[in-house]
Amino acid sequence: MVASQQARHHEKMRSLVAPPHQEGRVQQPIRHGAKPTANQMLACIAFVAVVAAVAITGTGVAQAASSPSVVGQKYSDARSALSGAGFTIVVSSTVGDQVAWPDCIVTRQQDQSVPPPENTGGSASNQTLLSLNCDAQVATAKAPGNSLASPEGRAAAASAAASTKPAPPPA
Repeated sequence: MVASQQARHHEKMRSLVAPPHQEGRVQQPIRHGAKPTANQMLACIAFVAVVAAVAITGTGVAQAASSPSVVGQKYSDARSALSGAGFTIVVSSTVGDQVAWPDCIVTRQQDQSVPPPENTGGSASNQTLLSLNCDAQVATAKAPGNSLASPEGRAAAASAAASTKPAPPPA
């Protein structure tokens, strides 16, 4: 009876060592510092080439050429500068409604390249998205705008005061 228990125990241990489909297979020890084979090298080079090709052709929206910075300028001045540089202007957002668009201040700009419509012979166009602040330059009791405590409000108030000073009398 002892022999049969030993035989079962041996069979159980044998099943833990190797699965039935790999029974009798001898595993090779891992050699550190082993040189890669030629096939492994070619596969690695092919992978790097594919990654490089994808990076070169790019994916996503193309970046437009850089437009002149117009942040802080009136929309009328910004429109002239950008259209003169060959950019199409798109107003993406506005804040306030106290002044007309030509007098609004550009608060943000972003360039983008728009691809031509599919199946056309057209070319991509460069657009500049503008965000406008159309509130008054300085807040009053009746109109929103910049606070006199802010740098923008102080600058606007100083500019307005300088432009309303009477001209000196002729000599």
